[in-house]
This record gives sequence, structure tokens and C-alpha cells, in this order.
Amino acid sequence: MAMTDAMLDKKRPFKGHKARHFLFETDADGRVATITLNRPERKNPLTFESYEELGDLFRSLHRASDVRAIVLAGAGDNFCSGGDVFEIIEPLTKMAMPELLAFTRMTGDLVRQIRACPQPIIAAVDGICAGAGAILAMSADYRVATPEAKTAFLFTRVGLAGADMGACGILPRIIGQGRAAELLFTGRSMSAAEGHAWGFYNALHERPVMLAEAQRFARNLADGPWFAHSMTKKMLDQEWSMGIEELIESEAQAQAICMATGDFRRAFEAFAAKAKPVFEGN
Repeated sequence: MAMTDAMLDKKRPFKGHKARHFLFETDADGRVATITLNRPERKNPLTFESYEELGDLFRSLHRASDVRAIVLAGAGDNFCSGGDVFEIIEPLTKMAMPELLAFTRMTGDLVRQIRACPQPIIAAVDGICAGAGAILAMSADYRVATPEAKTAFLFTRVGLAGADMGACGILPRIIGQGRAAELLFTGRSMSAAEGHAWGFYNALHERPVMLAEAQRFARNLADGPWFAHSMTKKMLDQEWSMGIEELIESEAQAQAICMATGDFRRAFEAFAAKAKPVFEGN
């Protein structure tokens, strides 16, 4: 019991958390958090500071005692225009290699923390979703968009490789090698309709309801067996580098762990009683 209490003491509520370089809000009980990139006058670009703070936030959310699902959105009618031209791109042109590598490792670490974050992440995309913004959407577990969404991995447009923040590894797994190669070589915009048809976007919703639909989906996940959801996310991420024997064994272990939880028993008892299960994440 002492060990259990000690581990629980490491958890803390994130409801009321204040972010400096974007908005962080939760619903009434803290189960669904919405992170909003909040520079709408510039189409919500990222800065050195927001990159770092986002990475730190996702890294720390594994200690959340309340947050069970996360929505990532942009203020106004755009998601994210990528790295700020004057606050990031221009300074990068003046840096030496050690500084450049520190920057690219920091941006890559943001993707790593999004993937490692145990909560499912839903990207709610409207308007411009470009460069690092497209990477943020790509890194999420589930993506919804408006018909107006325009998604572009436009690194080639500024003389850079499409190999940015994991794009060459992750994007082909979502939309296929050929389609990913086209987007990464050309930097052209993928329309919302293309993104939906190709499987990049799970659903399209009209602009007035899109964010609410993303939050509704997040709430459904948050009210479900969220420990099991975190296991699903871990396996989806971890099994990319496994052979068939390894991944089947990993899933056998993961599912046995879930079968030992109270949520598994509660689901059976609710089914037997013809009631809806109430999950507690243990």
C-alpha cells in the first residue's frame, strides 16, 4: 500500500494549468484538455519558446491524475502555419551546425513526446496546416478537419528536405509511401477531401462544429477504459519496429496486463447486469 500511495503521489491534476505560449484548458472535471495555438493574427506559428513548452507539457502529462484525452487546435480559422518566419526561420539562417542540430533535435523531441504521451491526442484542423503544423497533425493519434483545411509539408519550398521531425517515417505509415513521397517532394497542399480519402483525416466536419466534434470524440475516449487506451497507443507506437513474433508477444503481455485491471472486471459485471460500465482506469 505504501508503494501504491507513493506512486499516486507522483500524479497531479492539470486542471487549472496555465501555459505561457498557448492556451491550455480542460472541461469541468479535467478529463479532456484542449491545447490551442493562440496567435491567430499570424495563423498560429510556432516559436522557439512554444516548441519547448509544448515538448515539456507533453512530457509531463504522463503524471496527470485527471487528463485522459487531449485535443490540439488552433485559434481562429487556422491550425498552424509552421515555424514563425521571422522568429525561427530567419535566426536559423545565421546559426552554425551545433546550434542547428540542437534545434532540429528539440523539434524532433516534440514529436517524440506527443507519441510517448499516454493520452490519446486528437488534432482538430482548420484552414492552414503547414510545415511544423502539418507535423503536429501527423503526430496525433486521430485527426479531424474542416473542408477548408489545407495541409502542406512544405519544407522543400524553403530548400529543406522532407525529412523533418519524423515525416519520412510516420507519414508513409498513414497515407502510403507514394502519396507521402509526392507531398514531401512537392510541398503542395493536400486538400481536406484528399486527406480524408487517403486516411490522413478520420473525419471532416463543418467549421462551426468541428472543434466540438473533436472534443466530443475525446470525451468518449476519456470516459472509456483510459488505461487500456494508453496501452493501445503504446502498442501502436512501439510495434513499428517489431517483427511479427515480437509484436504478437508484446500484445499478449499488454492484453494480460489489461485483463488484470478492475476495468476489465467492471465491464464484465456491467454486461452481466445489462448496465453501462463505469471505468476507473485501474
